[in-house]
Amino acid sequence: MFIPRTAIFIRCGDEYLLIKGAPAKRLWAGKYNCLGGHVERGEDVLSAAGRELLEEAGVTADLWLCGTVLVDAGEVGVCLFVVCGDASRVRGEVKASEEGTVEWVKREAVLHLPVVEDLPILLERIHSMKIGDVPFSARSFYDDGGKLRVIFAGTAVERNYGIT
Repeated sequence: MFIPRTAIFIRCGDEYLLIKGAPAKRLWAGKYNCLGGHVERGEDVLSAAGRELLEEAGVTADLWLCGTVLVDAGEVGVCLFVVCGDASRVRGEVKASEEGTVEWVKREAVLHLPVVEDLPILLERIHSMKIGDVPFSARSFYDDGGKLRVIFAGTAVERNYGIT
């Protein structure tokens, strides 16, 4: 069983619109993450991502599906729909929400900031993607040693990223 969620990456050149979790958040408080959240009953993935973007950052954008990640989290996992957008198509003014503060962050800065564990992996995968590219498919899990593994399936090569 999987819970459907969206992960939204809005890009402006080499910067991404990220959210720094509010101090009171149960998960990832004080850590940077992409925007996103649950797909509610009656929503399609892109509509859910648009709603989450508006709720968390106060903006709307033209979005497209970049890929999916099945996250093995035990009995109930997450089906993460990775959605991308271009800053030139963002409408409105970026603002904080109860989820946290929203800011543009340079891609290389992500390696030096407190971030959720899979953020650098997903950024690396989507950074060169553009509208019309075939969406990727991946799975994410922790190995027996407690290391996060994200495996991207593809027609040519399967890539395995290990995070220490």
